[in-house]
Amino acid sequence: MMKQSTQTSVKTSDSMEWSLMPDHVSLFHREIVTAAEADGLNVRLSSVLWEKIGVGGAVLPHYHDVAEIIHITVGKVRLLCNGVWMSYQAGDTFHVPAGVVHSVVNDDTAPTEQISIFLPVTEETPSNRFFETIQVQAALEKTLESGGG
Repeated sequence: MMKQSTQTSVKTSDSMEWSLMPDHVSLFHREIVTAAEADGLNVRLSSVLWEKIGVGGAVLPHYHDVAEIIHITVGKVRLLCNGVWMSYQAGDTFHVPAGVVHSVVNDDTAPTEQISIFLPVTEETPSNRFFETIQVQAALEKTLESGGG
């Protein structure tokens, strides 16, 4: 069993390099959460990617042995969804089960961006539930205490 992290960690955008994804067209990514970092958080997660698709670029048709959630954050794209190409835009989210062929193509005049979350799929996965939040007393920034800036 991996040792669980006990402190919040931060990855700034400046510390993450854009890397070209092989076997696709003008697709770049920054890994927001690695499998090892997920292990430190004691969660089941393969990876979380911040992806950028250049003009004319594409995530070519493929499938995974994991489920994928894709959230478009910038621009307009076309998604190969259940065998049909459909248009979507920033704010739209795709839930792609393991083993399902999918593809995302930039359909804009500028690069598009998306967050892709890759989740392991196992038969023994317990039922999910909405998380619990417990508030605690802690010092707040002065701007929050005074109601804004």
